[in-house]
Amino acid sequence: MVNTCNGNDKGVFPRTSLPTCQFLATEIKACQARGKIVTLSLGGATGAATFSSDAQAQTFADTFWDLFLGGSSSTRPFGDAVLDGVDLDIEGGSSNGYTAFVTRIQQRVSGAKKQYHVTAAPQCPFPDAYLGAVLNSVAFDAVYVQYNNWCGVHNYNNPYAWNFGQWDNWAKTAAINKNVKIYIGAPASPTAAGSGYVDAATLGNIAKQTRAQYSSFGGIMLWDVSQAYANSRYDVQIKNAMGAGSGTTIITTPTPTPTSTPTSSPRTTSKTTSTPGT
Repeated sequence: MVNTCNGNDKGVFPRTSLPTCQFLATEIKACQARGKIVTLSLGGATGAATFSSDAQAQTFADTFWDLFLGGSSSTRPFGDAVLDGVDLDIEGGSSNGYTAFVTRIQQRVSGAKKQYHVTAAPQCPFPDAYLGAVLNSVAFDAVYVQYNNWCGVHNYNNPYAWNFGQWDNWAKTAAINKNVKIYIGAPASPTAAGSGYVDAATLGNIAKQTRAQYSSFGGIMLWDVSQAYANSRYDVQIKNAMGAGSGTTIITTPTPTPTSTPTSSPRTTSKTTSTPGT
């Protein structure tokens, strides 16, 4: 979003740092009309959002609900578009308060007519340093494990480095939501991450083998959509490599943009989904 809508180019709401991105509402709703889930991601590689208390986290959850989800506010950055949930990509700062944040979001979601999603994007080493305790404490709908830089998709044939089995075991034994789906997060081009990139045919085969071996497997998450497009539509290549109509989901993640938080500025992303055969 940083190149699409930011406060410097589009302006902000008076007396706030929230950018005015209402022009994106039509596009968001068009994606949703085609069955795509659009969420907002908090954190990122350089984000270090920290809550000083559970009470502050709960207050921020209420603000998030009013600005982006099913609440109401005169300063909604995306206007009348209602996003489909929140994703936690916490790679710095502290995990303090995030259990309270998710719990409060889920309380607001309870009874809503619209379905909302709470997801996370931990680093692949298990347990994750920042989200491990949170993942064990509250229910998540999907977990996008970042198999780049650290474990790396390129280590698929190395049993000492490839640990999808650990995440599958967590999903079945420790996760609050036993139906949680685990996604392989992969770089969408050689320049999208420091390491871990493999060609589409290789990643497609990894996806098919993982799907056959682990029932928690949900699909592929790519970082990020701009890299996928520049890399000869890598997302489409992956979809074709896995087989159209396979039922496996591909997540492509647009580039992050800063947003305001209680104590710092984590990065936010919206995530769009694409399902083979649709």
